[in-house]
Amino acid sequence: MNDIRPRDRDAVLQALRAGVVPRVGQYLVQVGRAAELSALLEDIARIADGGAAFRLIVGEYGAGKTFFINLVRAVALEKKLVVMSADLTPDRRLHATGGQARSLYTELARSIATRARPEGGALQAVVERFVANAHSEAKSANRSTAEIVQEKLRALTELVGGYDFATVVGIYWSAHEEKNQERMDNAVRWLRGEFGTKTEARAALGVREIIDDANMYDHLKLLARFVRLAGYVGLLICLDELVNLFKLSNTLARNSNYEQILRILNDTLQYAPEGLGFVFGGTPEFVTDSRRGLYSYPALASRLVENTFARDGRVDLTGPVIRLSSLTQEEFLVLLQKLRHVYASGDPSNYLLPDQALTVFMEHCFRRIGEAYFRTPRTTITSFINLLAVLDQNRSTDWRSLIGEIQVEADKVPSGLDNVAPIETCDELASFKI
Repeated sequence: MNDIRPRDRDAVLQALRAGVVPRVGQYLVQVGRAAELSALLEDIARIADGGAAFRLIVGEYGAGKTFFINLVRAVALEKKLVVMSADLTPDRRLHATGGQARSLYTELARSIATRARPEGGALQAVVERFVANAHSEAKSANRSTAEIVQEKLRALTELVGGYDFATVVGIYWSAHEEKNQERMDNAVRWLRGEFGTKTEARAALGVREIIDDANMYDHLKLLARFVRLAGYVGLLICLDELVNLFKLSNTLARNSNYEQILRILNDTLQYAPEGLGFVFGGTPEFVTDSRRGLYSYPALASRLVENTFARDGRVDLTGPVIRLSSLTQEEFLVLLQKLRHVYASGDPSNYLLPDQALTVFMEHCFRRIGEAYFRTPRTTITSFINLLAVLDQNRSTDWRSLIGEIQVEADKVPSGLDNVAPIETCDELASFKI
């Protein structure tokens, strides 16, 4: 690996030390998951080709679901998709009648990210690009910009809610021409779903409808088509923590959300929305629990059931559900190598631990935690970064004294780790590097 930028190094280490997923630099510590990532890359290509995709990423707490989803998000941005992302909470759901679905839409709209604005907040930039492209096209065709704008927006009116959506985008364009900042801001507010009443929206923009709980999903489909009109290849929506739907105590509310998931699944499998993809993240119980999980809803259970031939080590990554397999001990050792490398800013001469210490640390974790240390590695990763931090600030400290009294010979390694290749030859992400 080459030298690592301080910004990427700090972002990765600070996030992992806090037990959360870094928003940038994920490729620096990615190990394993090559087959799963390849399947999602095919989905991204399908979306870019005008199709649709649906994936449910399933894994235990701490198994790397959020990390994997964020990695897919980063790849999608590099492939010129627009990405929206949010976590479901008790106040943000896919279906509701008390404003929770609109709240989710608003959070997704605020999170809109592009390759130029990966941190989010790019909705206005997307609209600006639509306007700029219309100007360029009008100039090259020797036509008026207004004519081009109306022609492009006409493609939205055939969708549910498309007339009002197109009207608001048209208002933004006219306000842009008039340099009316207040009206432009109101148009963006409408597109973000921030108007709470129709009266307020009518007074500000003259439109009679707003984005609310009932039409939230329809407007996501409108956004997917609009970003393509703006020059992007598609829209990817990443929703994590779907286990919060499993936790809903009200059966009617829970089933209504599951019905919305069914609607999304049916639409994407039939390619009804254009250039739209969904990546959901949830725990195994959220999917398979027959009382409260997705399997409690018969229509979803039949669509999400596992391939009966994918057993005894055989996998099928073409279905809607992808179960994240556990990291092997070899992959976990590579992960520790990468963390050590990132901490040293990519300079092997600054390594704080020798190779022997990595295997001793794994043996220590195995004795204290058991095999869960590499199946759900979040806690172990945090501990390893804490170890490096102490060694970095106390250079006279011997790493053996920090790990503890472990009766392991200097040359002993966990089973299967003695032939692990060095980090330079174990970069599973090499073909997907972003």
